[in-house]
Amino acid sequence: MLTGSRKEKAAGTEAALKQAAREVFAERGYLNTKITDITAAAGRATGSFYNHFASKEELLEALLTDMLAEADTAVLDDAEHSADFSDRAAIRWHVAMFWRFYQAHLPEMVALKQASMVDPVLGRRLRQIMADDDAHMVEHFAHLPNPPADPTHHISAMNALMEGFAYQWLVVNAADGRTIAEDEAVDLLTDLLHHGLAGS
Repeated sequence: MLTGSRKEKAAGTEAALKQAAREVFAERGYLNTKITDITAAAGRATGSFYNHFASKEELLEALLTDMLAEADTAVLDDAEHSADFSDRAAIRWHVAMFWRFYQAHLPEMVALKQASMVDPVLGRRLRQIMADDDAHMVEHFAHLPNPPADPTHHISAMNALMEGFAYQWLVVNAADGRTIAEDEAVDLLTDLLHHGLAGS
């Protein structure tokens, strides 16, 4: 059984490994990152990694869980959140939250994309972690003029549109200097989704 000080030390090591992973993913990319790169950046012995994570993949899963918990707190704390997707303002709020989330977690979002592309089994596990968020989105479609009987396809299409657009403009085009302002990106995505979902 860990004492209080040992628990604090273990928690500190885990936090240091997660932060180091974010930094190394940003610098080298997920696929080019080794566990020894993470432990070196964290200033920890390589063996300490395995006290917290069985693999780099498990560390990525832990990062995703942390990110989603942080996002859930932000949603609960924001009085402007609305689940009525017949209302353009409700869609825009969700698009803006996603855009800011993607920007704030850019290294992790790119890592998730890379990991899912090379390891479909891991990709399915990562999607399972996000299943609660998808389930929460179901109620948002109930207010539409023609609500889908099963909004699963609509949710996945919405996620794919936002993720693909964010990747294009925050990752790919950023390399050659082309940019898009946040408001422009959010309004463009909002209009596409609102027209598509509400038929406006």
